Amino acid sequence: MIEYMTRRALQGPRRVSAGISLIAAFLCLLSPIGAYADDYKLGVMDKLRIRVVEWQTAEGTFRDWGAITGDYTVGPSGNLSVPFVGETAAAGKTTTEVAKTIGDQLQQKFGLLDRPDASVELAEYRPIFIAGDAQTPGQYPYGPNLTVLKAVSLAGGLRRTPDGLQGVERNFINADGNHEVYVAERNRLYAKRARLLAELQGKPQIEMPKELADVEDAQALVAEETAIMQAREKRMRLQLTAIEDLKKLLENEITSLDKKSTTQTRQADLAREELKGIGNLADRGLVVNSRVLTIEQKIADMEGKILDLDTASLRAKQDINKAVQDATNLGNDREAELAVQRQQVEADIAGLTLKIEMYRNLMSEALSKAPEAAARSAAAKGPPQATFSIVREQEGKTAEIPAEENTPVLPGDVVKVTVAGLPPTD
Repeated sequence: MIEYMTRRALQGPRRVSAGISLIAAFLCLLSPIGAYADDYKLGVMDKLRIRVVEWQTAEGTFRDWGAITGDYTVGPSGNLSVPFVGETAAAGKTTTEVAKTIGDQLQQKFGLLDRPDASVELAEYRPIFIAGDAQTPGQYPYGPNLTVLKAVSLAGGLRRTPDGLQGVERNFINADGNHEVYVAERNRLYAKRARLLAELQGKPQIEMPKELADVEDAQALVAEETAIMQAREKRMRLQLTAIEDLKKLLENEITSLDKKSTTQTRQADLAREELKGIGNLADRGLVVNSRVLTIEQKIADMEGKILDLDTASLRAKQDINKAVQDATNLGNDREAELAVQRQQVEADIAGLTLKIEMYRNLMSEALSKAPEAAARSAAAKGPPQATFSIVREQEGKTAEIPAEENTPVLPGDVVKVTVAGLPPTD
């Protein structure tokens, strides 16, 4: 489709605006960043996926800067090291701002007529860190909607001493934490499946899944999927609008060519009449043969122009058919993609359901072996009493913020866990 857009952009200055509209639609596909990542401020250890494409107005073609395409990590200084660009500040900026900076610097460095368009996608958030009285403190990957409780579960739960909680109670706590994590993940998949069904059925809104009827954050989950659906619809409309604009441009060109062809045909007919009129005079020697030859050459030139106009009109009609086919392919490809995603979501839901059931059985087993200890943990009564805080960098300064189990964790945060009565770690 890109070659097709490029070829049409070469055929006249009136098509340049259509080519620019199409490159905007193309870049939407190159950088499918979610609504959350659009406002996300980058930091050290964030991993980015960068691709650069340049629209060359003079040639009317796209050029892919393959030497720059790849994955990059924001370094300790807060900078990105990009070929031809060098060190460029990234910490504290959004992916959109970084993309613009890269395009501007490439244009300035190479003296380009058009600014290259950079696509910067957040490939992986910077990690979080668990410190203090967690079972396995350390560095862990960040995931959206992460809370303090989920983060501590990643680190194996709270630290225990040999003379503290027994193994059964520890197993119950670990199983309970993992159970909550998997339930939350499955709830997100329920919302995603509802969004995919709405897109496949062409519905403007997502219906609340019955599985989330009693879930506290169900509205937030559906709202997130609604934002994704709206972004995808907007991108599709942009692509279809660009194709429709190109079709109208081609239709106007066909109309103009038809008018020119009609005019040329009329002129050729007049020339033939003139030739017929002087032909008899030439036979009688009243008109020189050079004049007859001139008129015949004029008629041949007109017939050649008429043929060129008809050929250009036919080519434009073929391009309209190609544009219609491209629009159809966009819809078909989208439906196929949604169907594949739905199958994957169904498989993931089934897998999580098995894991959730497994951890429920583990908790039931713990309750049967040590009902008092496990029940104490389930009711959050008695020791250990844990307190949490988050160490977060804000506007270049580090601050420690008191936190609870449901406090959201952001990329780069350090979650500090303190359990009353536990001795310091070695």
